[in-house]
Amino acid sequence: MASSLALVWHRLPEAEQRVALEALEAAEEQARRNKFFTFYPDPDPAHPEIFSRDKYRQHMEFFRLGETHSIRGFMAANRVGKTEGGGGYEMTCHLTGRYPDWWEGARFTESVRAWAAGDTRQTTKDIIQQKLLGDWAKFGTGMIPGEDIIKTTPLQGVPEAVGTVWVQHYDVDGKKDGVSRLGFKSFDQGREAFQGTEQEVIWLDEESDEGIRNECTLRLMTTNGLLIETFTPLKGLTKVVMQYLPAGYEEGMARVVTGNRAMVMAGWDDVPHLSEAQKQLIREETPPHLLEARSKGIPSIGAGAIYPLAESEFLVDDFHVPSDWPRAYALDVGWNRTAALWGTLDKNSRTVYLYAEYYRGQAEPPIHAAAIKRNGDWVPGVIDPASSGSGQRDGAKLAELYGKGSNGQGLDLKFADNDVDAGIAAVWQGLSTGSIKVFKSLQNWRSEYRMYHRDEKGKIVKENDHLMDDTRYLILSGMKRAKAGPAVRPHAPTYVPHDTAVGL
Repeated sequence: MASSLALVWHRLPEAEQRVALEALEAAEEQARRNKFFTFYPDPDPAHPEIFSRDKYRQHMEFFRLGETHSIRGFMAANRVGKTEGGGGYEMTCHLTGRYPDWWEGARFTESVRAWAAGDTRQTTKDIIQQKLLGDWAKFGTGMIPGEDIIKTTPLQGVPEAVGTVWVQHYDVDGKKDGVSRLGFKSFDQGREAFQGTEQEVIWLDEESDEGIRNECTLRLMTTNGLLIETFTPLKGLTKVVMQYLPAGYEEGMARVVTGNRAMVMAGWDDVPHLSEAQKQLIREETPPHLLEARSKGIPSIGAGAIYPLAESEFLVDDFHVPSDWPRAYALDVGWNRTAALWGTLDKNSRTVYLYAEYYRGQAEPPIHAAAIKRNGDWVPGVIDPASSGSGQRDGAKLAELYGKGSNGQGLDLKFADNDVDAGIAAVWQGLSTGSIKVFKSLQNWRSEYRMYHRDEKGKIVKENDHLMDDTRYLILSGMKRAKAGPAVRPHAPTYVPHDTAVGL
């Protein structure tokens, strides 16, 4: 066929060849300037190879939730299309009013004021601006149809960067009825750059800080506007992520709705356009502790991780703990949060299994003690040595309140070894060599694990680390007290963030 066409082409007069070539180039240019209309086509049984919208269920769910939730997060793996096919596509719908017939998400009937922001001014230009407008000097080849770009103004200080773009808006009948305005911003401009004017749509591509995010929500309050966040959760369970996942991440999550917020997760298995070769290339270039975030959109801690190891390396399915396996627990006490962690030793393989947890705040010692006893009142434990100097009622010492003294709750406790560096080293060695395993049902432990990191000065961030402290106590000194007892029956994995004694 190709040779036949070439033969016909060469037989054409030069003038006709020129006309045909110009027509072909015009058609290609028209296609480049209408990328928006090529996204998410109808399913076609005759052509199953096309990337029809039914193959992008998580994207469709993200759009749909905009009808009922004004704050949405698309927490997605790398290369699944969260920027172009997620935030960029929806932003184009709102700016132009060109909602497709299948659209079930939020709609604006008039032109909108909008912001789109990324990490830095350079990345905003290289990523968001490029996805929406196309390359410099070729504006109109991005997601916004070329015919709808009315004008742009430059951003001072960044070559080839746009500060504002004005976009044609259409009514439901396809008639021009106004002009939308989109301003490009970046997180490195600081919170002050996000103050002031009201907006109808704000799109944050990648994770911002709390201050910027709060300013954005204020800009939307009087307009009943939309906050759209698209990012790969490389920083772990940060405060922004926890806005969407207040109870932490639980295995198998695909979406979470909490009040006015909605979050949708998407991984490589949720899109059809990535080949196995592409996935493997990304795997090879990704550090192990970031692999779940980059491939599944699961929050994981970044370079500051204290234990930079993928959870898949040490998580195991829950199983029946034999009666002859010695067990012990560690206890970290406090009014805001009291946490206990149980471990058992397989003496044949010399493997410690963390098999149960307790996690509750703002309760008196008798309540905590009763829950701990339900996991075996004969099991010995170790307690945070700092508790001997802490008071909760009338200056009484917490260690005495929990222990076997006349005023205590009858728990068999001794003070734990609180050598932080030695404890972290021992836990890291155990996790990385396979001598420490963790039951999958310990969701509170797993949430803390993802957040356990050092700050930019190398100091451990002492937030949400109660079970991480317990892990150190248990490995350094708790298991030395372990003894055998009745068997522990297996249970269905659950996640209950308060008043929890998992593993009973």
